[in-house]
Amino acid sequence: MPRGPWVRVVAFAVALAAVFVVVLVLVARSPSEIQRAADSAGAWAPVAFVALCAGLTLAFFPFPLVAAASGVLFGTLEGTLLSILGGSIGAVLAFLIARYAANDAVQSLVGGRLAKLQDVIERRGFVAVLYARIFPGVPRDLANYAFGLTRVGIKAFTAATVIGIAPRAFAYTALGGQIGSFDSTESIIAIGTLVGMGLLGLVLARRDFLAQRESA
Repeated sequence: MPRGPWVRVVAFAVALAAVFVVVLVLVARSPSEIQRAADSAGAWAPVAFVALCAGLTLAFFPFPLVAAASGVLFGTLEGTLLSILGGSIGAVLAFLIARYAANDAVQSLVGGRLAKLQDVIERRGFVAVLYARIFPGVPRDLANYAFGLTRVGIKAFTAATVIGIAPRAFAYTALGGQIGSFDSTESIIAIGTLVGMGLLGLVLARRDFLAQRESA
């Protein structure tokens, strides 16, 4: 087995782990710290938040916490839009980093062993990405990098990401803005959105599995 591809893949994994550790240590995690950081940005706070959200997405920082912070800082409407924008930009950047930094190395290692799976993912790229966004329990930040190692097109990835991230961005932002008032109408709608997204993911996955089994 050639050493070159292995070295690139291992170096890529180590770099991602290092970024994760740095963010875990340095990034503000309490509401007061986040509020102070936003206040220091002044009129540039929305731009700073989008950049921070994108960077945290690259570093596997939980999106629900970031989106909830946007609700505290900007309110539900503006916070949702900023969370969608920042989360989507971060996802696309992760996709592109994986594609250009490690895709060739991974392809040379797996060779034709995963060719059939690659073909299926490429053919149903939009659906595959959308399922990863709405199916409960999927590590979505990791999926951003994983899809970069496939042949899914950037347009399909971006469109499915924006569509899939929007409902969750609204729900987490609304809940963040309603801390202490989880019995409010907005909180109830947000919780219902999260439950509905999870159920929708399960229903779609089951339907797709049954369709694939019947066509086999």
